Amino acid sequence: MNKVLAVAAAVMACGLGGCGSMPGGSGYGNSGWVTIFDGGPLDSFNRVGDANWRLEGGLAVSDKGNGYLVTKAAYADFELRAEFWVDAHANSGIFIRCEDPAKLNATTCYEVNIFDERPDPLYGTGAIVDVAKVSPMPKAGGQWNTYEITAKGDHFVVKLNGVVTADVHDGKHARGLIGLQSAPGAVKDVNGVVKFRKVQIRAL
Repeated sequence: MNKVLAVAAAVMACGLGGCGSMPGGSGYGNSGWVTIFDGGPLDSFNRVGDANWRLEGGLAVSDKGNGYLVTKAAYADFELRAEFWVDAHANSGIFIRCEDPAKLNATTCYEVNIFDERPDPLYGTGAIVDVAKVSPMPKAGGQWNTYEITAKGDHFVVKLNGVVTADVHDGKHARGLIGLQSAPGAVKDVNGVVKFRKVQIRAL
């Protein structure tokens, strides 16, 4: 499939899946995956909050403040793959189907958590906060990890490094933006390091 046809197919699939336009996206291919971030400029995102997101060596990095990289496009049914690295103190997460572009939290979005030191580990790394608990909680700190998140209708499946950590039905949010978080951790005003090196999405 040539590039023009591949783009057309991906746009058609996205339209069927209700994910809207994807400014700044790249990486259309036979599989239907679209690359939101892969080491280049952060043009697919708006910044919300005061986290110090920046590019370092092809990675999106933050280690200070409280905020998000938020997609400019909204998505409904999709598969998401994200490669990330955090240290043991990091408080991060991938927020999906966020309804308010200026206010991202576990009420306005689904928060797929990355937080090894969360005081309540039932909603720590691998969980969907206030929706799907995880036990035992896996640890993500100090290594590269891959999240695979599937949202189809009211059904959500989360895999961390190939292992299912959440499988749940919930109907609060049907469509919305995606946000990458950097926030203070268990110690007040202390951030760990958060790095993302690739984020891809495929409409269902």
